[in-house]
Amino acid sequence: MSAECSGVQLALQPLGRRPLVARFDAAPITSDGGAVLLREVDRRIHLLGRMAGCFVDHRDPGRIQHSLVELVSQRVLGLALGYEDLNDHDRLREDALLGVVVGRTQPGRALAGKSTLNRLELTPEDADASHRYKKVVAQQAALDDVLIDVFVEAHRTPPERIWLDLDATDDPLHGAQEGRFFHGYYGHYCYLPLYIFAGEHLLCARLREANVDAAAGAVDELERISGRIRQVWPQVQIVIRGDSGFCREDLMAWCEANGVDYLLGLAKNPRLVDAIAEALERVATRYQETGKAARELIELRYRTRESWSRERRVVGKAEHLAKGPNPRFVVTSLALAEVNAQVLYEDLYCARGDMENRIKEQQLMLFADRTSAHTLRANQLRLYFASFAYVLLAALRRLGLAGTALAHAQCDTLRLKLLKIGAQLKLSVRRLYLSLSASYPYQALFAQVYANLQRYPLRC
Repeated sequence: MSAECSGVQLALQPLGRRPLVARFDAAPITSDGGAVLLREVDRRIHLLGRMAGCFVDHRDPGRIQHSLVELVSQRVLGLALGYEDLNDHDRLREDALLGVVVGRTQPGRALAGKSTLNRLELTPEDADASHRYKKVVAQQAALDDVLIDVFVEAHRTPPERIWLDLDATDDPLHGAQEGRFFHGYYGHYCYLPLYIFAGEHLLCARLREANVDAAAGAVDELERISGRIRQVWPQVQIVIRGDSGFCREDLMAWCEANGVDYLLGLAKNPRLVDAIAEALERVATRYQETGKAARELIELRYRTRESWSRERRVVGKAEHLAKGPNPRFVVTSLALAEVNAQVLYEDLYCARGDMENRIKEQQLMLFADRTSAHTLRANQLRLYFASFAYVLLAALRRLGLAGTALAHAQCDTLRLKLLKIGAQLKLSVRRLYLSLSASYPYQALFAQVYANLQRYPLRC
C-alpha cells in the first residue's frame, strides 16, 4: 500500500539523547513491491484475463473508467497481497505499482474504489444494460471451468493417476446473510463450503448452506470435473478421497458406474468393531507389554444391512493408544492386488490430511471466509476471488519456487518474504523504474524466482 504525505507526527521513544520523530511525509512508497512477481506469474498462466472473460459486461463502453480486467485483477491481487476488505481499496486505488500489476496503461491514474468493486460483487444474475448501477454479471459455470483448465495446463504430460480430495468446512457467519443456518457440529451459524483439490490444485470451491449433508452436491461436482478432465486425458485413473462424511451410497455407486475409484473413511459401528475384535485384543496386549502404540490392519468384506447396494472392500485399523482403543475404517474400490492394506491406509488415505492445509490457506490466509455480503450469490463470488488468489499464489510456488527453500511454503509466508517489499515506482515518458528496498533480506531468492519464471513461455 502506498504511503501518502500527512500532517500526522509521532513522538516515539528517544534514542539516547536524541528524540525520534515519525512522519508520513516520504514520497509515495508501496509496501507491495513484490507484486510484480504475481504479474509475471499471471503472464504465464493467463489467469486473470480468463477470469475476467467469465463476466458479461453490460456497461456503456463510452462511460467506463475501469475495465473489467482491471476490476477483477484488482480484487484478486488485493486478496493475494493481504487486503481482505473492500474498504482497503479506497487507499490501494492510489498505489501506482498496483496499477502496473493490474495492467493499467496509465498507472498514475487511480484504480477502482470500494463502491465500484462492491457493485461488481452485488450484480444479480439477471442484470442487463437496463440496470442502473450493477451491470457486470458473473457466469459461475465459466469460472468453474477456468479452475480445471489451469489444473490441466499445469501438466506437461498426462498423469497416470490423479487424486481428487473432497472436504467440507465451516464458514462462520456473523449477520443475517441469506442461507444462514446453525450447524450443530460446529456450534455456530455458518455456511458449509465444499472444496475439491487435486494435490495443491484447487478444482472446486462451492458455497453451500449449512443445513445439508457434508456430501451434498459432491456427485454433481465430480461428474463435471471428471468429465472435463477425461476430455483431455481419457486414460487417466481418477481416485476420489474423503473422510467418512463422504461415504455415501450415491457417491460410491456413481464412482462404480463411471470408472472412478474411491478411498473413503467409514464411520465405525458395533458390527465393524466386532469384526476386528480379536485384532483389538492383540494390539491391547502388545501395548500393555511395551507401553508403545500398537496397530494392525485387517482386510474385510462388508455391506450395511440397508443403505449399501453391494458388498465392498473395507480395511479396519485395530489400534491401541495411551488413551485406549482407536478403531478406524476405510472403504475402497481399489483391489487388494493393486494395493495392500498398509499402503492403502497409511500412505494413501492418511495423505488426505494435507488438503486441510490447503483449506487453511484459503480461509485464513486468503480470506475465503469473508462472506459478509447479504446474498449467497455475492458470497460465492467472494469465494471465487479468494480461490483465484490462491491459484495465483500456488502457481508462484509451483513455477517460481521449485528447488528453493520456499518450494512448499504457505501463502502467508510467500506474501511476507516475496511480496511485502518497500519500493518506489518512478514514471517517465519512456519507462517505468521500480526501486526496491536495498535492505530487503531476500534479494537472492527474489532474483532466483524471477529467473525460474523466465523459463516458462508467456501466454498473455
